[in-house]
Amino acid sequence: MKKISILGSTGSIGQSTLSIVRDYPDQFNVVALCAGQNTDVLFEQIKEFTPEVVSVQTEEARNALLNKGVTVDILVGENGACEIAAHAKADAVVCAIVGSSGLRPTLRAIEHQKEVLLANKESMVVSGALMNQKIKEHQTVLRPIDSEHSAIFQSIQGTRHQDIRKIYLTASGGPFFLQPELDLQTVTKEQALKHPNWNMGPKITIDSATMMNKGLEVIEAKWLFDLQAAQIEIVIHPQSIIHSIVELIDGSSLCQMGVPHMRAPIAYALSYPNRLENVIEPVNFLELTKLDFSKPDPKRFPSITLAYAALESGPTYPAVLNGANEETVAAFLKDLIRFTDIALINDQVLQQYQETATSSIDDYLHADAWGRAKAKEVIEKKRK
Repeated sequence: MKKISILGSTGSIGQSTLSIVRDYPDQFNVVALCAGQNTDVLFEQIKEFTPEVVSVQTEEARNALLNKGVTVDILVGENGACEIAAHAKADAVVCAIVGSSGLRPTLRAIEHQKEVLLANKESMVVSGALMNQKIKEHQTVLRPIDSEHSAIFQSIQGTRHQDIRKIYLTASGGPFFLQPELDLQTVTKEQALKHPNWNMGPKITIDSATMMNKGLEVIEAKWLFDLQAAQIEIVIHPQSIIHSIVELIDGSSLCQMGVPHMRAPIAYALSYPNRLENVIEPVNFLELTKLDFSKPDPKRFPSITLAYAALESGPTYPAVLNGANEETVAAFLKDLIRFTDIALINDQVLQQYQETATSSIDDYLHADAWGRAKAKEVIEKKRK
C-alpha cells in the first residue's frame, strides 16, 4: 500500500486525489494533509481519511479546527506545509498548492526523496533548473499531474529522448476562443470563470481564459522533458480529448486521449508504472464526430508570447512573469483591472526586469516577489 501526503487537499486536485484514495482503499493510505483556510472541507477530510498530522495556513484556521474537536497534530504556515511534504511515513507527496507558495514544500519533498507528484506548475516555472538539479542530487523522481504534461509523460514511455522532434501541448482555448467577436476588454470575471471543459480553481481558470496557463506549461515542459522552447508548440483543441502529442523524428506521432477529467492523470501518477481499473469513463469513439485543431492567435492571447519571451530571456524571467501574473489575476478577480490588463501589466513588469543570481531557491523566490511587487505598483498607478 502506498502512503501519501497531500499538499493542497481542499483544492480541486486535492479533492480529486482523495476521490482516488476513496475508490481504491487497498492501494493508498493518507498519512498527512495540508490545506489553506477551508477548515470545513478539511475537517470532513480528517474524519474520513484519518491522517496522522495536518497543516493549515494560519493560526485562525488551526483554532477553527480545534474548535471542531480535531485531535490530530495541527501544524501552521509554510513550515507546516514543509513538514507535511517530508512526513517520514509518506512514500509519495501530491504537490497541489496553488502558486509560488508551493515551491519550498515541493523542494522539501524532493530533498526527503519522496515520489513527487506535481500539480503545482509554478515549482518548475519559477525554479525548474534548481528543481531538476535537486531531483538528480537526491536521486528521486517527479511525475507530472497536469493533464497535458501527464499526456506527454505517458506518450514517451519507451521512447528515446533523441527520437523526440517536438511536442504539442493541447489547449481548450478557454471560454473565449470560440467567441472571436467578443471584445475581451469588456470581459467580466463571471464570464472568465466559466470554463467549457474543466472544473478548476479560480486562478488557473483565469489563466486558461488568458491562455497564460499554456505559456506556463511551455516553461514547465522545457524542464520536465529537457526540451528547447522551439520544440514546444501550443495547439488549440476545444474538445479536450487529446491531451497532448509527441512528434517523433520519423514523422510519426504519439498521443494520449481521454475524457477531460483530472482523475486520470492523478491516478496514473499515483499508481505508476501500473494502472488502476475504471478510473474514468472511456472515450466513445463511435460518438466522437470530430477533433478540431488550430493555432492560437498571439494578438488576442498575448500571454503565450510573454511566456516564450521569459523562457528565452534568462533563468529568473519566468519567476518574474509568474509573480506578476499571480498579482494581476488576483486584481482582476477583485475587479481592480480589466481582463486585457492582465497581459499588458505582465508585459510591463517583464520589460522593467534585469536578471539576478540563481544560486538558491531564495534567488528564484526573490525574482518572483519582485515581479509581484512591481505588478502591484503598476496596478496602483493604473487605478489612480
